[in-house]
Amino acid sequence: MELFRKKPMNTALHEKITLKKELKTFDLILLGLGAIVGTGIFVITGTAAAATAGPALIVSFVIAAFSCALSALCYAEFASRVPVGGGAYSYIYTIFGELFGWLVGWLLICEYLLANASVASGWSGYVHGFLDGMGIHFPQALRASYDPANGTYVDVIAIVITLIVTFIVVQGAKKALRLNNVMVIVKFSLIALFILVGMFYVKPVNWTPFAPFGLKGIAAGSAIVFFAFLGFDAVSTAAEEVKNPQKDVPRGIIGSLGIATVLYIGVTLVLTGLVPYTHLNVKDPVAFAMRFIGHDMIAGMISIGAILTLLTVLISMTYGLARLVYTISRDGLLPITLSEINEKTKTPHKATIVVGIVSAVLAGVIPLNQLAALTNIVTLMVFVIIAAGILQLRKDYGKPKPGEFKVPWVPLFPIVSIIVCLYLMIQLSASVWLMFAVWLVIGLLVYVFYGYKNSRLNN
Repeated sequence: MELFRKKPMNTALHEKITLKKELKTFDLILLGLGAIVGTGIFVITGTAAAATAGPALIVSFVIAAFSCALSALCYAEFASRVPVGGGAYSYIYTIFGELFGWLVGWLLICEYLLANASVASGWSGYVHGFLDGMGIHFPQALRASYDPANGTYVDVIAIVITLIVTFIVVQGAKKALRLNNVMVIVKFSLIALFILVGMFYVKPVNWTPFAPFGLKGIAAGSAIVFFAFLGFDAVSTAAEEVKNPQKDVPRGIIGSLGIATVLYIGVTLVLTGLVPYTHLNVKDPVAFAMRFIGHDMIAGMISIGAILTLLTVLISMTYGLARLVYTISRDGLLPITLSEINEKTKTPHKATIVVGIVSAVLAGVIPLNQLAALTNIVTLMVFVIIAAGILQLRKDYGKPKPGEFKVPWVPLFPIVSIIVCLYLMIQLSASVWLMFAVWLVIGLLVYVFYGYKNSRLNN
C-alpha cells in the first residue's frame, strides 16, 4: 500500500480552483478574530484568574500567545508556499504524504465539529438566560442536550441557531463573512467600551498579590488560556477564495492572533484591577465587573455582546470546516459528492449542509462536557505535525523564495513549538488520551476501507 504518496508541490500550487476568489487581508483578519475572540475573553479570563493565576494571568496570556505564535508562524509559511484550501490537511498531504494528511484532516474535523457544537450550546445558554429574564421559559426537556437526570433531552435553540448559521454560510463566503465582520466590529466596540470605562475605576491594590498561586499557577493559567487563542488556523482553510493568498493568508493569521493577544491582555489587566481576583469565578466576569462598579446598563450591553461573540465563532468555524471537508472530498478521501459547487453561489453547498446538520445533532442531543477536552489534544497534535512539517518543507524544497513568508530561526522555532505542544498534551488526563486514540483508530479504519482506494492519487 502506498500510504505516503504525496501531492507534488507544483500540483498543490496549481490545483483546479472552482471557488470564487473575493477575500482580502481585512476579511481574513476578521475571520480569524471571529473564530478566536469568543468565550475566551468573556469567560476564561475570570475563571482562570480566580482559580489559577490571579492578576498574573496577563503573564499566562503572554506565554500562551508566544506558544500559539510559534504555530502561527509555521502556518503562515505553509500558507505562503502552498496557497491552497484545506489548511493543515493540504500542507501535510504535500509534505508527509496521504496517510498523515488524512489523519490531520480527520483531527481537524473533530476539532471544528466539537467547537461548533459547544459554541452552539453556549449560545443557547446565554439566550435562555436572556429569555428567562423576560419571563419566557422553555420547557425543561427542550433547554439542553440529553441528560435525563436533569430532565433535559434536546437543545432546540442550539439546533436552530446551527441550522441558521449553516444557511448563511451556504449563501457565499462574502455574504457570510460580511455578517461576521459586522458582528466582530460590534464586539470590539463593546470590549473597547469595557476597557475605556473600566480603566478609570481600576484600584492597583487589587493587583496585589500579583501571583498568589506562584509560578505553578501562572503555568497552569497559560495551559488554560492557550485554548482561548485557537481558531486562527481557520484562516488557512480559506486560501482558495483569497485574491492574493501568498501574502494575504499569512497576514490574516498573524494579524488576527496579534490583535487578539492585545485584547486579552487589556481586558485581563482592567478586569483584575476592577474586581479582586477571588470574586471572578463567575460565568460572565466582564459583565460582572461592570455591575461591580455600578454600571448595570453597560453590563447588559456586554452580555448581548457575548451572545454576538459566540455567533461569530459559529460562523467562522462552520465556514472553515465546510472548506476543509470540500477539499478532502475533492481529493477522494471522503465521498466526492461533498466537493460539488453551487453554480450560483460558488460555495461547497453539500459539504456545508452536511457539516451544519452533524453540528446541529451534536449540539442538540449529545452532552459535550466530557468531550470538550478532546478539542484540546487534537489541536495540539495538529500543531506538532505542522511544526515538523516546516522542518521537512525546508529539507525538501529549501528556503522560501523572495516575497514568500519565512519562519525565522529554523529549526529552533519549530522545535520549540513541538516541545511546548507536547508538554501541554502531557498535562491532559488519561481519559482524554483514550478518546484521542479511539478517534484516531476510527479515522484509520475510514481511510483503509474507503479513502485509500477512492483517493484521486490512487486513480
